[in-house]
Amino acid sequence: MNWYDLSVAGRSRVAGREVVIITLRPRDQHRYAFELHLDRETGLPLKSLLLNDKEQLLERFQFTRLDTADAPDDAQLQASGNCKPVVQAAERVTEAAAGWRSDWLPPGFELVNSSVRKDPQNKSTVSSLMYDDGLARFSVFLEPLAGSDVTDTRTQLGPTVAVSRRLTTPKGDVVVTVVGEIPIGTAERVALSMRAQDAQASQ
Repeated sequence: MNWYDLSVAGRSRVAGREVVIITLRPRDQHRYAFELHLDRETGLPLKSLLLNDKEQLLERFQFTRLDTADAPDDAQLQASGNCKPVVQAAERVTEAAAGWRSDWLPPGFELVNSSVRKDPQNKSTVSSLMYDDGLARFSVFLEPLAGSDVTDTRTQLGPTVAVSRRLTTPKGDVVVTVVGEIPIGTAERVALSMRAQDAQASQ
């Protein structure tokens, strides 16, 4: 609640059911607003809206029908003989991503996960770091360029942005890609703030 203002906006109906409308408005420009329509009987979110700073709709999730009276029993939830175990196509070595940090993060976002994936075929590594504020999240991917030519890009599809920037670091040139449901300017600032742990990076 340090990063969002919570309020009750009123009541409505979704999927023929009574709902209470809750709004979460960001206290800064680095995250989106949420509008949640919660079922009065079960508390389930029957509708959620993601809005930008201009109140434009970026994403809508909504039930059109919900029946809580006819719940499945345990026997109906058992796996049938048609269910097969998932087999990974290839083993990938994963370890904690050490050696990278961000000089700047939006207030309230914290590192919640990191890893390094090694490709056994071309021996390249991709470091990934995931940040979260409790509602919104974004990931940062860092990959050595090894002489590859990369163009800086920025794109948005609905609420999801992807920003790639080339950075020169003491570890060599890397491409930094930020992907998540945050404003594009915030993603760009995060990308440009990535630094090698053991030394300051420069653009």
